Amino acid sequence: MPQMMPLNWLLLMLVFMTMFMLSLSFFYYMKSFSLTNKFDLNKPKSSPKTNWSW
Repeated sequence: MPQMMPLNWLLLMLVFMTMFMLSLSFFYYMKSFSLTNKFDLNKPKSSPKTNWSW
């Protein structure tokens, strides 16, 4: 039992670290994706909208 404790703790730390890294990368990716999406969709969406309204 005492020998299994460090392993479990290490595994727990690893899981938490991976989850933290995953969430960080996911948030960063979403931020960059929304930024690029905004920049990319702003021009094409703006053109058809003006075309439709005109």
